[in-house]
Amino acid sequence: MHWERLVVGPIEANCYLLYDRPGGEAMVIDPGADGHRILEALTAKELQVKAILLTHTHFDHIGALEPVHQATGAPILVHEAEAGWLGDPTLNLSAGLEGLLSEPIRGPHPHRTLVGGEVLTLAGQAIRVLPTPGHTPGGLSYWLPDAGWVFTGDALFKQSIGRTDLPGGNLTQLLEGIRRSLLTLPDETVILPGHGPESTIGEERRANPFLQGLSP
Repeated sequence: MHWERLVVGPIEANCYLLYDRPGGEAMVIDPGADGHRILEALTAKELQVKAILLTHTHFDHIGALEPVHQATGAPILVHEAEAGWLGDPTLNLSAGLEGLLSEPIRGPHPHRTLVGGEVLTLAGQAIRVLPTPGHTPGGLSYWLPDAGWVFTGDALFKQSIGRTDLPGGNLTQLLEGIRRSLLTLPDETVILPGHGPESTIGEERRANPFLQGLSP
């Protein structure tokens, strides 16, 4: 299994291509902007997109959802608590950003909703859906136990955690979700966040100032 990170959009969000091999099956995680770049990367590797996974629905993670879905036909998966946020610029925070975006984002309706606890598969490998709310009410992380990777969206970053001062944010909920869903993973698990570089669970357990005193 392989992953490729594309840094997209005006606030540099991470979009990930998850795939088994060139010419094989793939999933796109958080197509936040620059749809042409995402599609070019998929075409270059001749990937067959089986699903589009969303960690949450803020504008910087869904801005290219429409073109990627239209080009690939892949179903969109998101937490049920945020199914209505895709098409609502106020909830997805794209309203009033004329200097940053060309227009507010009104994304397509999702094809499947999740709550956490589901197991998805890509080319025979399990992808476990972990609930990590708090940055948004429906925050999700996607863990590949065989590969040792977890895509954390804006829940957990290298040396930081997601903002909770935006509508729907809750610091207590975020820390509890990190404690239950992420700090229980093996220390060597690679964290692939929604912004910035990768880290590991062990590194964040030891050195992330926001996580000191938390134990799984």
